Amino acid sequence: MASATVLAPVAYLFIIIGGLYTFSYFYRRRAARKVLEPYFPTHKERNVYMSLVRMTDPPAPDALLKAALVRRAMQDVQRVVRIREDKPALAALLQKGSIGDELWSSFQAAEKEMEVELAEVVGEANSFVEGWGQFIFQTANEMLVNERMRTTFEKIPEARTDLEQKYDRKAKFQPVPVMIRQGPAAPGTPGARSITPGPRSATPGVGSAAPSPQATPAKRNVPLPATSGLASPVTPTSAGLAPPASAIPSSVTSGYVSSDAESATSTSRASGKKGKKRK
Repeated sequence: MASATVLAPVAYLFIIIGGLYTFSYFYRRRAARKVLEPYFPTHKERNVYMSLVRMTDPPAPDALLKAALVRRAMQDVQRVVRIREDKPALAALLQKGSIGDELWSSFQAAEKEMEVELAEVVGEANSFVEGWGQFIFQTANEMLVNERMRTTFEKIPEARTDLEQKYDRKAKFQPVPVMIRQGPAAPGTPGARSITPGPRSATPGVGSAAPSPQATPAKRNVPLPATSGLASPVTPTSAGLAPPASAIPSSVTSGYVSSDAESATSTSRASGKKGKKRK
């Protein structure tokens, strides 16, 4: 009885341990045979570049090889960006148990492969031009941004058509007015406007500013057209100094208009002569 009670637990432990060992053995063997699914698809740009490098009859020109290497670097830049974006998310999901170890192992294998790929691209770039490996990925990034912008602009007409069909309305685009300030054209250009100064008039007051009263001479004769007994009206400088019609001197009828000083002198002489005759 005592031996039976001792052998029963020992046999139980032996069976459990043996079963676990057998299960782990076959599981590891199956896992080793299973090929991990690659995280990224086949690198077509790298295959194209390697095919061009291996061409010998005739050999590929350097310009074509450089272009293929830049395309390969562009694809590498895209994969590096994706690895940086996916790594934190995959690590968080792995801790929560949302993903299996296979996906994480595939991601780590892709990360190591990309490190080798970047080093190989830098070496190939330096083989063409010394120091080009430091700038090839920057050039590839700029080309990627350019391609994305061009793709976006090319899709604008298609997106506009889809929106017009969706909302059953045709878009009306009004051009934005652009104010363009044009400076004065050069004298020799056809659109330039030439301003020719007119001839200077000898008569004061024509083509120049009116003379001031201080600069007006004491005597100025202005020729008037001859009239038959009718005197043309004279525009006075002030409304209060307009002479009566009967006081117009006879010099007006002769074609000349005397100044105020001359008329005053002639009036005083006439009054003096009359006084002498009366005496």
